[in-house]
Amino acid sequence: MTDSNKPPIWFWMVSVLALLWNSMGVYNYLYTKFNQVEMLEAMTQEQRALFEGIPAWATAAFALAVFSGVIASIGLLLRKKWAKPLFVVSLVTAVIQFINWLFLQNAAEVYGGAAYTMPILVVVIGLALIYFSKKAIQKGWLT
Repeated sequence: MTDSNKPPIWFWMVSVLALLWNSMGVYNYLYTKFNQVEMLEAMTQEQRALFEGIPAWATAAFALAVFSGVIASIGLLLRKKWAKPLFVVSLVTAVIQFINWLFLQNAAEVYGGAAYTMPILVVVIGLALIYFSKKAIQKGWLT
């Protein structure tokens, strides 16, 4: 490996932040799976109906999005090219989940405009991570 392929310090900072971000997604997924009673008790009737109406395929998309994001982030830290396609999988499955949440279940009726906040943030960060990994491949930082 030559010095020209050595990533700068900010590459590592972004990679660690990506891992932390995607780990929060895994935490949220696991929390919703293992603390449903506690969550449901804290919800209004409308929120509860929305949560209980999430189809299995949307839950599977959520799981695939967050776990592929964590694995992709680990790939960045290992400097592997396979991080990029996993970031693509993560983003595509997150969008599938959000299509259900925003358009099929119409979460905005229950949560108002706040229902769009996290989906927009996830998509923007997902696109940024795909772009980041693409540039890292072009610069030879990922092999």
